[in-house]
Order: sequence, then structure tokens, then C-alpha cells
Amino acid sequence: MAKHSEPGGPADDADGVVAHEHGAITLPDAEARRARTVLLACVLPLLVATVAGLLALWPRGDTPIGSIPLGAPGVTFDEAVVLEGTQGADTEVLVRLETGQGAGQSVPIQVPPEVAREGVDAGARIRVIFVPEALGTGVPYVFVDFDRDVPIGILVGIYAAVVLLVARWRGLAAMAGLGMSLAVVGFFVVPALMLGTSPLLVALVGSSAMMFVSLYLAHGVSIRTTTALLGTFGGLAVTTALAAWSTGAARLVGTGSEDQVMLAGTFPDLSLSALLVCGIVIAGLGALNDVTITQASAVWEIHAADPTASRRRVFSRAMRIGRDHIASTVYTLAFAYVGTALPLIMLASLYDRTLLGTLTTGEIVEEVVRTLVSSIGLVLAIPATTGIAALLVRSSRARGERESDPSARVRPSGGSDSSAGV
Repeated sequence: MAKHSEPGGPADDADGVVAHEHGAITLPDAEARRARTVLLACVLPLLVATVAGLLALWPRGDTPIGSIPLGAPGVTFDEAVVLEGTQGADTEVLVRLETGQGAGQSVPIQVPPEVAREGVDAGARIRVIFVPEALGTGVPYVFVDFDRDVPIGILVGIYAAVVLLVARWRGLAAMAGLGMSLAVVGFFVVPALMLGTSPLLVALVGSSAMMFVSLYLAHGVSIRTTTALLGTFGGLAVTTALAAWSTGAARLVGTGSEDQVMLAGTFPDLSLSALLVCGIVIAGLGALNDVTITQASAVWEIHAADPTASRRRVFSRAMRIGRDHIASTVYTLAFAYVGTALPLIMLASLYDRTLLGTLTTGEIVEEVVRTLVSSIGLVLAIPATTGIAALLVRSSRARGERESDPSARVRPSGGSDSSAGV
């Protein structure tokens, strides 16, 4: 019987549990065609709906992006190098201007006390604003921020080098998918929200587009990837429904930070609660993709290792791996949000109130809801993906056929990574 190579080969450990390696899975041609047909019937309508949504909601005409000038006419932003840093409680530094009308001159600059307290060392590059109207006061230059272009550029270079070194071409494809996903945010999601498009629709269409791009670029067009995509859509549906319900039930109005209040003043017709739902949906995408692609791989690897196993048995074995993922991801999102909101948590903890009272205050509860909703969608995506993949496999009870046909066996994990089309 002819066989078909599908990325994601198995590797069994001593306990009989399939390890998480992605070599080549060998499937019979008939089974591969059947899986591709079913997946195509499920994914094609989603792809068409996503493209139609992008075309219908794509921001047209001028958008508010870049419409607010940073300074008044005549005001410029210049770069400077610190010659003499802060000492003790001193908030004044001596800098040499690198750009602008005063390039080459050394002038004193006042820095905010909270910045001076952290230290401004000699040699640091900073950005200053030049205000011509203040020439008479002797302090026409005002500290704006540090110039971080070089260290951030180095960090990006290290990130890219590490990804390429470890993941090679797969890592390059993943970074390309990340870049295109961020392009969807920059060219579609943000402008559409600014023009008053429904945040919920923008979140659904934008998230769908990012899933198609990131998954297929990073993992290739294959049965395994498409199965993971369907599982991710299931998790996305759960996340969206829970986010919409929880923001309404908890009366979250989206004004938990000064930035959100400022946004409400800039875009008076924008619903901040709907924007909160949009943010929750997009925030959970990365973790969803991670668990679904691994679960899809686990199912196909288990099936390839034992084609005689029934769907129920394949599902049961794969969920043993899935439970490990659930156990490790339950706290993943929580730790991420705690780290991000740590200053806010410290401020909220200053007040004399119960733990429950602290967690349900406006400035904290948004992060709590974000964490819980994303985690629920993440956890439910695991059995959903496993179930979809298990339904697609077809067990073969003909043990003799399996033992007599050497091509039915799984290739080593170092084998070809050719892709089975959807």
C-alpha cells in the first residue's frame, strides 16, 4: 500500500509515551487524502470569511495615525550625549548636543527627579526637545527620554541569531510569520479601530488572519498544521465568547488606566469595553498556537506509531500529553500578566482592604479577567485540537498488513520534513 509522508514523526520513550519530536509521519495515501479533504472542507470557509472580512473592514482613506504633531511649530527633537551625569540628589546633567541648531555645544539639562534617582551616567545618549520660546530663560532644552536605538537593535539581533541558530529555516519562517502578524496589527487592526470599526469584528478578523499567516509560515501547509489551526479557532471562539460575557457581567468599562481614559477623550465614539474584549482575544493567540500545534503533532505521531489504535485510544494517549501542557500553561499567562502589572499591583496593595477587594478593583480586575479568560480558552483548545485530530485518524486492525509492509513504519525523527498538503 502506498504511503504518504506527513511532518511530525514519533519517538517513543521507555514508558511508551510519545515524545515531542517532529520528524516524518508516514500515512497511507488514502488516509492522507481523506484527512486533507475533511480539513479543506472545514478550513476553506474560514479562509474565505477571513479574506472577506479583511476586504470589508479594511481601513480606507485617511486614518488618525500620525495626525497629532509632537511639538509646536519651531520645536525640534534633538539627540545629545551626557558629559557629566547626575550625582546624589542633583537633577542637572551636562550634555553635548549631537543634532539640531546647537550641535556641538555643551549645555546643562534638567532631568526629572525620578529619572535622576535611577542615575544618568556619563556617555548615555538622550533625546531632548528644543523650545525656541524658552531661549530667554536660559533653559531651551528639556529632557525627553533616553536614546535606546542601539541596545534595542542589539537585542533584536541576538534574538534573531538565537532563533536561526536553534530552529534554522523553521525559525526564519516563524519570524516571518511574526512580522506579517504584526503587520496585520499595524495596517489593519489599529487603523480600523481608530476609524470606529467594531472592535469585536476587528479582533475576530485580525486574529483569524494572524493565525493563518503565523501557523502556515512557521509550520508549513500540512495536515498537522491545519488540524492545529482548527483547534486554535475553537480556542479563539471560546476566548471571544467568554471575554464578551465577562466584561459585561463584571461591568468592565475599560477605564482602568490613564492611557485608556486619554483614549476615550481622543476617540469619543470608541467603546472601551469592546476594545478590552479585542485586547483579550489578541493577547491569547500566541499561547493558543503553541499548545494546538503540539497537540496535533502528538495525535498524528501516536497514530503513526500504532495505526491499529482506535480513535478513543489515540485521544486518550494524546490527552496524557495534553494534561502535561495544561499543568504547565495554567500559570504561564498568570505569571506573564503579574510581571506586566507588578507596579500596579504594588500600588493597589497599599490600601487597607481584603485580597478579594484588591483583585476586584477597576485597575486590577481587568488583568484578572484577561488572565482567566485567556487561560480557559487555552485549556479548552487542548481537548478540542486533540478531538479533531483523533476524529481524522483511521485505525487499521489488519496487524498483518502493518507488520508485513515496512513502509507503514515511522521514519526516524531525523527524516525528511516534507509537507502534506491540506
